[in-house]
Amino acid sequence: MSKTDQEKPIAFITGATSGIGMETAKLFATHKINLVLCGRRITELEKLKKELSVHTKVCILNFDVRDKKAVFEAVDGLPEDFSEIDILINNAGNAHGLDPIEEGSLDDWEAMIDINVKGLLYVSKAILPKMIARKAGHIINIGSTAGKEVYPKGNVYCASKHAVDAINQGMRIDLNQYGIRVGAVNPGLVDTEFSKVRFKGDQEKASKVYQGFQPLKPEDIADIIHFVVTRPYHVNIADLIVMPTAQASSTIVNRNS
Repeated sequence: MSKTDQEKPIAFITGATSGIGMETAKLFATHKINLVLCGRRITELEKLKKELSVHTKVCILNFDVRDKKAVFEAVDGLPEDFSEIDILINNAGNAHGLDPIEEGSLDDWEAMIDINVKGLLYVSKAILPKMIARKAGHIINIGSTAGKEVYPKGNVYCASKHAVDAINQGMRIDLNQYGIRVGAVNPGLVDTEFSKVRFKGDQEKASKVYQGFQPLKPEDIADIIHFVVTRPYHVNIADLIVMPTAQASSTIVNRNS
């Protein structure tokens, strides 16, 4: 982290209203990291702010990462005491549909590319100038094992996460001259709202994804993210893959474990 104990770091977390983003916010708060929490659900953001403000300073931003204008307006409008972002967690992302490519929905494809790729780029572009000016900062891009391999019917979702993998590598190269740390955390199967969103709210289908084994919990990933950002500044964890013990790849899962 780039600030002293007396001057607490500020973390900017997208997709903070559920899953990995929410659990990361909660863990960061207990360690007195000041927070800028972003999401589309204002009611959830307000509840989270109330809960976490007993531990640390919290600012909430209600916008959709797909909306370029809203992203830049939100970041430009940050209060002065939240404007110097030390840690960016590019967590917002979604899967939509699970179809062979010839049956895929154009709307689903656009949603995944807009959120997983363009949204990550918009937020990063808005925050980077001040990191570059200070020659300090840490960016964590939340990828996926789907960015390391392709599985049946994963086509465009896997493509979007492969893009995150490439962007993460490109960021690390381009920002090296400014002393900015860049790394990715790539989870396998994590029990969050992910599958419910993918299956358009079908809870029965979503639940089956995690049956027969112990998946990762969002708290597990939050713990790893906190570990990554608290390493000494000369240490950069560039690319980390984490799966539940029962998972060997995207298609090989021991469901009797």
